[in-house]
Amino acid sequence: QVQLVESGGGLVQAGGSLRLSCAASAGTFSSYAMGWFRQAPGNERDFVAGVSYSGGTTHYADFVKGRFTISRDNAKNTVYLQMNSLKPEDTAVYYCAASNSRFRVYGSRYDYTYWGQGTQVTVSS
Repeated sequence: QVQLVESGGGLVQAGGSLRLSCAASAGTFSSYAMGWFRQAPGNERDFVAGVSYSGGTTHYADFVKGRFTISRDNAKNTVYLQMNSLKPEDTAVYYCAASNSRFRVYGSRYDYTYWGQGTQVTVSS
């Protein structure tokens, strides 16, 4: 089992940047594939980006391609989401999640087993 804690959310103007971090408690962090999801009020929890256990493979939702970058540092048990060129429609609670399928880089919320508590990102116009 792994515990996840997100940080780095906040209020930013459109066009700005934020970097989210997700710190994992387990020493076996490097065996999990990781993902970022987001959920706006009244919406489903949507996949944003995923990274394989080694960091060698990534995948992005179309609506963030070219703007967001997912990465991980297994030595620090941390996964990151660098968000650039933010838009008001990026406003949501962002969650990191871990999957036991090491090579997973994409999936629905049901494909990921462990979740953080979420961090709010608000982009003003």
